[in-house]
Amino acid sequence: MALTAGSPAGAVPLPQGGTGGSTARPLDKGDGGDDESDSIQEGADQRAEARTSPGVVAPGAFSAAWDQLRNLPATGGQWQHTTGLVYNSDDPRYRDTASNSSAGMGNVTGRMSAVAADGSGHVYAGSAGGGVWRSATGGGHWQPISDQLPTQATGALALDSRGRLWLGTGEASTNSDAYLGSGVYLLDHPESGKFSSRSRVGGDELDSTTIHELRFGGDKVWAATSKGVWSHSTTDLSGPWTLEFAPNPDYLPGGKLATDPNAPYKNLTNDIAIDPHDPSKVVLAVGWRSGDPTNGFYAKAADGSWQRLSSLGDLPADAADVGEVTFARSADGSRYYAIDQSPALQASNPASALAGIFVSKSGSPTGPWTKIADAPTLGAAGSALNSASQLPGQQSWYDQSLQVDPNDPNHVWAGLEEVFETKDGGASWTTPGPYWNFNFSCWSIDPTKQSGSCPQTTHPDQHALAVGSLNGKSYVLAGNDGGLYSRPVNGQLDALGHATDWTSLNDGTIDTLEYYSVGVGKDLTYGGVAVTGGLQDNGQSQLRGGRDKVMGSNFGGDGGDTLTDPRNGCNIAQEYVYLAVNVTQNCAVNDGSYLTDPSKATTYSVAPPDNAAGGNGARFIAPLAADQRNANLWVAGGRHVWVQSQGYAIRSSSAWTSAFDLGAGHVATAVAASGGKVYAAWCGPCNNQGFTRGIAVGNADGTGWQQLALPADATVPNRYLAGLAIDPKNSGHVYLAVNGFSRHWTSGPGAGTGHVFESTDAGAHWTDISTDLPDVPADSLVVTKDGALALATDLGVLYRGAGQTCWQRVGNLPAVAVDQLKIGVDGRLYAATHGRGIWSVALADLGDQGDQNGQ
Repeated sequence: MALTAGSPAGAVPLPQGGTGGSTARPLDKGDGGDDESDSIQEGADQRAEARTSPGVVAPGAFSAAWDQLRNLPATGGQWQHTTGLVYNSDDPRYRDTASNSSAGMGNVTGRMSAVAADGSGHVYAGSAGGGVWRSATGGGHWQPISDQLPTQATGALALDSRGRLWLGTGEASTNSDAYLGSGVYLLDHPESGKFSSRSRVGGDELDSTTIHELRFGGDKVWAATSKGVWSHSTTDLSGPWTLEFAPNPDYLPGGKLATDPNAPYKNLTNDIAIDPHDPSKVVLAVGWRSGDPTNGFYAKAADGSWQRLSSLGDLPADAADVGEVTFARSADGSRYYAIDQSPALQASNPASALAGIFVSKSGSPTGPWTKIADAPTLGAAGSALNSASQLPGQQSWYDQSLQVDPNDPNHVWAGLEEVFETKDGGASWTTPGPYWNFNFSCWSIDPTKQSGSCPQTTHPDQHALAVGSLNGKSYVLAGNDGGLYSRPVNGQLDALGHATDWTSLNDGTIDTLEYYSVGVGKDLTYGGVAVTGGLQDNGQSQLRGGRDKVMGSNFGGDGGDTLTDPRNGCNIAQEYVYLAVNVTQNCAVNDGSYLTDPSKATTYSVAPPDNAAGGNGARFIAPLAADQRNANLWVAGGRHVWVQSQGYAIRSSSAWTSAFDLGAGHVATAVAASGGKVYAAWCGPCNNQGFTRGIAVGNADGTGWQQLALPADATVPNRYLAGLAIDPKNSGHVYLAVNGFSRHWTSGPGAGTGHVFESTDAGAHWTDISTDLPDVPADSLVVTKDGALALATDLGVLYRGAGQTCWQRVGNLPAVAVDQLKIGVDGRLYAATHGRGIWSVALADLGDQGDQNGQ
């Protein structure tokens, strides 16, 4: 997760109401003052909590929901891809105070969690939530090849010796069950074919898991998953997967402790190292990032049991120092390399959790292992993270990848927050892909240049590395939170050790952007509508109507919720995290002149006071809403329900007032307002260890507030309350979207059934109107002026026409989460997907009557 830069190093202080500070915001501090690595963990945890609380989800839930959804009848209308074009994070139009434009990352897309490449120009990019994509040109001109699968979350990609592509679904780089998968799939001819549900390997043993790595040894494929290490024959694909090892089997599905709140973290495995000379010799890396007594490295003993290794040389063997681990082997079998994250350092050392990078010069995964790099070593190698408070590996539980040059066992790339490289087996290191360029003397905010005189770098947060070639020219590929980049294997470096030859492969034909939100308003300058949205680690995208062939980024870091003025799409409020709200009234257009003349800043920090408490005061992605009848009346949800009445003219955090205190330990999950009537859903605790939820209702002026009676056995399930929508004609008529799965799949008190509920008396009584709705997590909903409902779920969008009781599927989006829906002033329904960008469909085409109006 990258941060907004604030004013880069050496800049003059910002004006009152700016983002604050005269230096680049350090990696370990967010707007709420929380440790940045902790913030990323909290964000990942919260996304999982919404889907699993109040208990643990049983295997098969997502696959069953996908089957149910595909069997629903479809509405009319076709989705149009709104964000299917280049997204330039360094767009020179947007160099205002809260933007990261000029950082040097160039064209970006959503997070890549896996990459594979062959020797004939084929590149396979696996995105965190947007499926697998293929290029036949070494990157670029992309095509999606996994859209028919019941999940688009990628955990691992691997080409075997026969050129077949193996896909492990369920992304594992953030959290044990944030992006669950449906197993392993095989594509015999990846250069031309596409994955299908029929290509799944084995049975449903790996359904509802995450898969961290796939490794080959002999005639076996090994899978490191969130439920232990499994293996399967690579020749007979029909049989079930074999569980090789689970450190805590009682916590697996069907075990006596399967419903324990800690079950998701008790059998996490990270990687498998197989002896190149004897595939029967295997070492397993087992570890939960925050520590577990069973963390460690395991190998088979003479009696066939798996035993923890106690002596590996420099590579830690103690459970406290073995966390996230990645292996890489040289093609000639002479070297094994490893990265290890230490839970003990994670808890005690805010600068870095990196235990080190290690090599086994014997080529055996049992070592002996020698440390060849640590955080200070890498920090001094040209890193942008080189201070006492922030060093490489601060996020090493999240950022890890390794790749050995197939032609040189001493040439290695290591991905942490940045891309590091050694050509002498670890004796010396460079940083060809620094975090960003703000820290270096070559940087300037000059809008005529991408990043001053600095060369382009990659997006930070590295998750995947691979080497491929085309027409005899080899290149290294780096997959990260901003998509995919490449450079020659033996590329050029400048005097700082930074690469001068990175190419972004995010050419607009691939869209894996992970949106949390979307906003739509009239474009008064260029006509049509302006569309904006908040993104995971890619700031805020801005698409101007009737003009843009390239999207720009006008806010940096993580973009959370969004408010956009329907009457003027350049009036925007954007959340960073934990209610760190910024506001602009000119789309944040700026040439950077605010650095020398602070009065020229056009973005203002207006965070509600709960932001100061970080994760204790608000959700990582906290809710914002404008009153349906008064666009200047805003509601923001943290521990308190905050209101302000200045609209986009707000310039100070002091404009917010607390309308209601939700209570100690409670934070808002959804807010809605109409005519001064405010609804606020909340949770606390929000995880499966004592999960509680509720709804408070009152007036924006602070009067008439009450907590609704929602006992655990009430009609409304005891699950995460994700969305609220108010009837535009009646503020007492409200709808509620409920996340998670029903009690059929979810253990825990009061999991109940249903996902959409209706109240006609301001929440005093609720009715389940889910009827034939698939049992799938619901994320957001909107109600049209005519009373139709559109519902965003983790597997697409559903629609219920006015006066109807049954649900229909809207179009044919892939199986991707839709985090938010908004109705545009152009009469279109906009869907912010968490992995495939923004899409829209005409409301008038959805129902038989064709008379749905925008609002």
